[in-house]
Amino acid sequence: MFSFVALPLAAKGPLPAKFTVDGQVLIYDTEMQILGEDVEMTVDDVDDLKDMLSKHPEVTELQLNSSGGSVFAGEEMAWIVIGFGLDTTVSGECISACIDLFLAGNRRRMTLGSKMGFHQRRWSPKSVKSYYENWSAEEGWETPFDFGSWIYADTQTEIYQHLKYLIERGVDAGFAVETLRVDSSAEWYPSRLKLIAAGVLREDPMAN
Repeated sequence: MFSFVALPLAAKGPLPAKFTVDGQVLIYDTEMQILGEDVEMTVDDVDDLKDMLSKHPEVTELQLNSSGGSVFAGEEMAWIVIGFGLDTTVSGECISACIDLFLAGNRRRMTLGSKMGFHQRRWSPKSVKSYYENWSAEEGWETPFDFGSWIYADTQTEIYQHLKYLIERGVDAGFAVETLRVDSSAEWYPSRLKLIAAGVLREDPMAN
C-alpha cells in the first residue's frame, strides 16, 4: 500500500517552492497547486521566511502574489518583514491575510495590472467546533454559551488590534474601517488612486 502511493508522488519531481530569490527580491507566491491541492499562506511559511532571509542577506524587497490564508501566519511574517526593514510589492494579487504582510513594508508598491482585495475575517464552523472541543477544559468553558461569550469579547479585541495595526502602518483610519464592510465571501478591490490616497501604497519609506 505504501509503495503504491509513494511511486506516483516521486514521479512528480521536486515540489514548487512558495519562496524564490531573484537578485535582491524575495518572491512569495502561493497562487499555485501542489499535488492537485490549492496552496495558501500557512504557519509553516513563517519559519521558511526567516530561513530565506537568513540565507539571503542581500534581499531588500518582498514580492507578493497571494490570495491569503492563515491570519496568524500573515501577522507573524509581517513582524519579520518589519524587523528586516524590507520593502514590499504586489505582483499579481494580495488578498485577505496577505494585506497584513504587504503593509509591513517600508516602501509599498503594486505593479500595473495587479490588485489588492479586502474583506472581513472568517472562522469556519468546523474550526470553531474544533477549537471549543480542544480548549474548553483548559479555558473553563462549561457550555457552548460560555464559549460564545468568549468569542464575542475576543472578536472585539482582534478587530481593535487589526485596525490599530493598519493605522500604525500609515493607513487612513476611515479607509481602515471600510476594509471591514465586505463579507468574507466577497472582496473589495479599491482603485490604485484610492490605495495611494489611503496610504496603503506609498513610495516614501516609513520612518522607523
